[in-house]
Amino acid sequence: MLTRIAHPVWLAATAGLMAVTLWMVFVWVPTEANLGIVQRAFYVHVPIAWVAMVAIVVVAVASAVFLVTGSRAWDWLALSAAETGLLFASLILITGSIWARPIWNVWWTWDPRLTTTAILWFIYAAYLMLRSYAPAGSQGPRLAAVLGILGAVDAPIIYWTTSLWRTTHPELNVGPIAESGGLSGEMNTTLMVSLVTLTSLFIYMLVLRYRVRESEVTLAELGRDIREGAVNPHTARGA
Repeated sequence: MLTRIAHPVWLAATAGLMAVTLWMVFVWVPTEANLGIVQRAFYVHVPIAWVAMVAIVVVAVASAVFLVTGSRAWDWLALSAAETGLLFASLILITGSIWARPIWNVWWTWDPRLTTTAILWFIYAAYLMLRSYAPAGSQGPRLAAVLGILGAVDAPIIYWTTSLWRTTHPELNVGPIAESGGLSGEMNTTLMVSLVTLTSLFIYMLVLRYRVRESEVTLAELGRDIREGAVNPHTARGA
């Protein structure tokens, strides 16, 4: 009962936050003096990147617990985070290219930040391919879990690329190792609100995907039991 109430409430709260965020990005926050209106992509691009890196950490933690305990619930969480993370990793590359085109005059360049982000996308894709094409049984989830744990190393590398290598990517404006003077009041507030909004959206999508995965496994097991004659199909339909 609590879940049925919390689910639509969370969705409504996230939708409200999204509306506020869009208003702040396109109306309230001032236009950046040097980059102009295209800089507004920053308030979407950075939070999306944050979520994609958080997702790979969730994959790694859930995978580690799954390998230790063998609990399917942690495996489902890792899979759900990987699928959601792949979506956000794709959005990083898309929004980054849209932002880069008018600034760098190219859609893509092999800059260290862009390259390590592309590697993150391939880590997510490889994880899901292992889950899909590995032999049946526990081998696929366990191999994918190892990849998920190793793949999380890419998250801090992405964060520190502008400090580790010479790069054309903008310097860090926020965080414990920010390399510039930071953002002005309105810009910082808008970024923080956007971060909360995109994080809330990620959590909502993660929980929803987990519930779908749980239902998929339950239905698959029920179908197997019916085929093996362990469950009466009429009783199963009524349940």
